[in-house]
Amino acid sequence: MQDINVVELKDDIELQEPILVVGLPGVGHVGKLVAEHLVEELKAEKVIEIYSKHFPPQAIVDDKSEVRLVNNEIYTCSTDKNDLVILVGDHQSSTGEGHYQLCDTYLDIAEEYGVKTIYTLGGFPTGQLTHTDEVLGAVNNIDMIEGLKEAGVEFKPNEPGGGIVGASGLLLGVSKFRKMNAACLMGLTSGYLVDPKSAQSLLRVICKIFDIEIDEGPLEERAKEMEKIVARLKEVEQQQQGIPEPSMSEEDLRYIG
Repeated sequence: MQDINVVELKDDIELQEPILVVGLPGVGHVGKLVAEHLVEELKAEKVIEIYSKHFPPQAIVDDKSEVRLVNNEIYTCSTDKNDLVILVGDHQSSTGEGHYQLCDTYLDIAEEYGVKTIYTLGGFPTGQLTHTDEVLGAVNNIDMIEGLKEAGVEFKPNEPGGGIVGASGLLLGVSKFRKMNAACLMGLTSGYLVDPKSAQSLLRVICKIFDIEIDEGPLEERAKEMEKIVARLKEVEQQQQGIPEPSMSEEDLRYIG
């Protein structure tokens, strides 16, 4: 096996003004949740599988006890405004060198399809369990900023302070050498848990950018379940800090049926 194997499942793909959307595993799995939701709701077609020695040495077992090697996948679909090329997958590279090699592979494929614009999706860790409905942005071309602001993206000087690690940031830097415009869109998330609520915030921005309507139902259900977990974590945190739980007065008790 070579360091990277690209398996094409469909030839002669013709796309109109395609845009690459990248949602790989990362902080809160925010980008991954959004990209996979787009694949599902837009009924995108899988066209490429990517295997690499730079992924962890792991096979995934399905519900029939059959295994497959971890991989990343590329799907294509059409919207009224643009065709989309969506990159999703199981893992990012486990090595620095692999990140560069895989990003070059992703961009080679994107160039083949005629992609000129890229959106990488991810999460921005706040360290707080309280949700903030905000999407932070960074670009490799400042001409993109005004349009993204109109879609609800926030831009803050020097943020993220530690830079953007992994494919979400690296693709912005490397694609600039290929004359591609690229933006990273990050939903604010605690960084502790898979965060479908942050994914909802990011999905709404994506829908404005691409002028599409996507059902949030599945993400909403997952968000409700995660809210229960977060509430319990907050209770534990308060108990550890010795903060008493709020007591109820007679006035409060009148509203309990």
